[in-house]
Amino acid sequence: MTYALVRTARLDLDEFSRRAGLHPDLVRRFVALGLLDPVTDSRGALWFPPAELAAVARIQRLRAGFGLNYAAVGLVIDLLDRIAVLEAERRRAGLRVWRGV
Repeated sequence: MTYALVRTARLDLDEFSRRAGLHPDLVRRFVALGLLDPVTDSRGALWFPPAELAAVARIQRLRAGFGLNYAAVGLVIDLLDRIAVLEAERRRAGLRVWRGV
């Protein structure tokens, strides 16, 4: 007997919203604000990689922890991502961070 292993490479809006615990309209709002990056098919339907669920968790932590509106959350995420890139570049270059006194 042969068993086929099926992995979902992407989630439709309803399934993504259900797994994220969010209303589909809020998910659409996150997309409009650029907080989530789905793929749009030829019919205009949104499809989300499962990794975007981690992005939703990050958005919710930032909003709850700092009381930010969603536009500000987007800015903070952009800054945190840029810091991560700069730190990775610094590590690759073998540089130490100057801490100041």
